Amino acid sequence: MFKNTSGQERAWEILINELEPEAVCKNADATFNSSLKFYTLKLFGHEIYVSLKDKKITGSSSESEFILNNLGYFSELSILWYLISSKNIPPSEKLINPSNIKGGELFFRGSHVLPLDKLAQKYENDIGGFFERGKIFHSEKMDYGDASIKLYPSPRVPVIIILWQKDDEFPARADLLLDATCELHLPADIIWATAMISVLIMI
Repeated sequence: MFKNTSGQERAWEILINELEPEAVCKNADATFNSSLKFYTLKLFGHEIYVSLKDKKITGSSSESEFILNNLGYFSELSILWYLISSKNIPPSEKLINPSNIKGGELFFRGSHVLPLDKLAQKYENDIGGFFERGKIFHSEKMDYGDASIKLYPSPRVPVIIILWQKDDEFPARADLLLDATCELHLPADIIWATAMISVLIMI
């Protein structure tokens, strides 16, 4: 679905021609450079620049460039549609499972399944490494499971990853939760892409 370049072109068209920068900035918690025509937005705590002149998204750090270059399959549409469709609504702090959102079955089909098993295996005996990796992407420590972090793939759509360590009875497990307001900001397929990026940067 994310190889559909017409989807990207449509997103750029809407952002460039149909929306007022002032409204976009208010809704997305972004800023706009009116002379150079680019938005500045935080991606996992790192600034990125969305140029309307060049139709390009660039990063301000090696971490943001890594996401844009290596996970561009997911990141470009996620960023564009976040700028287009987000609302000036803060997170509710009420957490939901992806299966509870409308269209949430997308998260559990074939190649769309989030690679949480790989994440759990990576950190099954390394909580310190889990937190250190999260720190690179400006995560916040949470109090769920054996270890948990809150990531901000965009300012208004946090993602929570919970790690349960391996023990004598059970293998390690990882869960992902979303703020209940996520559906107010993004369509289901973009929520999925946002969640996928959040898992992949931790692996």
